[in-house]
Amino acid sequence: MTASEKSSHVEAQIDVQNYDSAEDRALLRKVDLRLLPVLTLLYLLSFLDRSNIGNAKIDGMLTDLGVPAPGYNTSLAIYFVGYILFEIPANVPFWLLSFSPRGSYLMELRLKHFNPQIWLPSLTLVWGIVSICQGLVTNQAGLFGIRFLLGAAEAGLFPGVIYVFSVYYRRHERSWRVAIFFGGAALAGAFGGIFAYALGLMDGVGGRRGWQWIFIIEGILTSTISLVAYFIVPTWSHQAKFLTEEERNRLLERLLADSDAGSNQSFQWSSVRSAFEDHLVWAYAFLFHGFSFVLYSLSFFLPTIIAGLGFQTWQAQLMTVPPNTLASLSIWGTVWLSSRWNARAPFIIASAVVAIVGYIVLITCTTPGLQYFGVHLAAAGVYTGNSLLLSWPGENVSGQTKRAVAVALQITVGDIGAIAGCLIYRPTLSSSLYRKPNFIAIGYLLFAILMTIYLWVMMGRENRRRQRLLAERKIDSLSETDEERLRLGDRSIHYTYQL
Repeated sequence: MTASEKSSHVEAQIDVQNYDSAEDRALLRKVDLRLLPVLTLLYLLSFLDRSNIGNAKIDGMLTDLGVPAPGYNTSLAIYFVGYILFEIPANVPFWLLSFSPRGSYLMELRLKHFNPQIWLPSLTLVWGIVSICQGLVTNQAGLFGIRFLLGAAEAGLFPGVIYVFSVYYRRHERSWRVAIFFGGAALAGAFGGIFAYALGLMDGVGGRRGWQWIFIIEGILTSTISLVAYFIVPTWSHQAKFLTEEERNRLLERLLADSDAGSNQSFQWSSVRSAFEDHLVWAYAFLFHGFSFVLYSLSFFLPTIIAGLGFQTWQAQLMTVPPNTLASLSIWGTVWLSSRWNARAPFIIASAVVAIVGYIVLITCTTPGLQYFGVHLAAAGVYTGNSLLLSWPGENVSGQTKRAVAVALQITVGDIGAIAGCLIYRPTLSSSLYRKPNFIAIGYLLFAILMTIYLWVMMGRENRRRQRLLAERKIDSLSETDEERLRLGDRSIHYTYQL
């Protein structure tokens, strides 16, 4: 490396240190105000439209449709079958875009037809229409079919938003934003209870039952907001009109200095193989598998569990609000601390422990008040843990192809856990407040803790090994070229995992 090249690297290093200036913070606030409210709202609607079936169930849906109790569990599982099958195809437009050379015809085609400003609201519009159709089904076959379509339509939102975050934020800046975004899931549970109570009062209006109006009105709300979202959801960062040209250039500089998100990388099958061969990638997937089991079993069966405590239907609808509200506050508070201390693993473990305590209280106590308190602890721990772990591979897997595969694998393996949760919480076990499934939920959380410890230990050991090698060999940390850094990704000796 020549003196001039080394000087430029030093200057780049200094720039990286200045990326937290007052101007950068103002830029991030501007981006946050444009991205977070609308994307969080879309995810709130997504979670609301997938989980409101739990509210419809206790409002008489199964009886009216002639669906036997086990059919409810099957309908929940079918949703995730559609979600898993269409998760990768729904995000192919984003992947092809990132693998296309700048200025190529394919790039121009993807920017024109599959940019987030069009793609994400379009997905929202489709699942809003499907959600409306949930209120129009008349039998079990119709319920199964519409749940599959809902899963397929919603599959692209979460991974798509995570990809959008990667072209606006640096690695350590994403976890807080993902947490705010994921907080929409907990808020959906809170609003869902209120909506379900209000819409249940429409029973008989237009000759339709209250549970039908839950699907229809909430689906109309989603479809309406999707139309507004076409004018609010931002496009790619280098085309964002809400930013000045200077601000767009600054965003690109920040990305290039921090990760590979701002670079051009061609698709490589070796990167796909690298993802499947990486034990850390599989650990992220199994970690979400453990938490996904409890996330969806709790969200789908929470109204039934609360009703099982002895409360009437309308009370159970409203009493889902406090646990989900607490979960939202827990998410934002915990992730703020996690970002401030730049730590993920200890907070994921702590969240799992809180959830386990909640399930133990729910299982062992006999008074409704204490059991309801256990529900609060379980909701806070489950939602908070998920909000932390879902951003973790995006921070630690480098290389655009490898990261795309890692995120897809995490969601796919994780949602298999959701299918298991939907099938294990069988109606025959509801009389005992799902005592046996709750024990299984504790086992899944313990498994998630083990996966977290594994990731924490292995990445920490690798960080120390790389630091030791750099010290022993006296390798100049500025000697690695940009091309080498991008090619090696997270295997680079200079790459530091976020723990």
